[in-house]
Amino acid sequence: MKYERLDHTADVLVKAFGNSIEECFESAAFAMFDTILNVSAVEPLETMRFSIDGDNLYDKLYNFLSELLYLFDAEHFVPAEFKVSFNQNTLACESKGEQYNPTKHDPKTEIKAVTYHKMNIDLNEPSITVLFDV
Repeated sequence: MKYERLDHTADVLVKAFGNSIEECFESAAFAMFDTILNVSAVEPLETMRFSIDGDNLYDKLYNFLSELLYLFDAEHFVPAEFKVSFNQNTLACESKGEQYNPTKHDPKTEIKAVTYHKMNIDLNEPSITVLFDV
């Protein structure tokens, strides 16, 4: 996954890249979990599938990342691999990972929420910029 952290005074700002907008969404999800914990320690032992709706790409991105954060907080599922596809107003995701183990996954930074602030989707590059509230 391709992403870089950008300078921000209080929160975590990332720019995610890919060859398509779907890959950018996947890279943004990877960046979020790479911020939360040592994502390289996560094994693809379980598969979690979900879909979300949104009126535009910004809503889809916000809802997608928020759903992943919810799955981590509520279900303790740590995804490390993502496959995103779009169908009209729906985003479908298949993620692979495992149950959270703080000893194995080495927690780093708690992300409280995904925000719309500074969110940008560049279809020409393609890239996504997203700010996480920590």
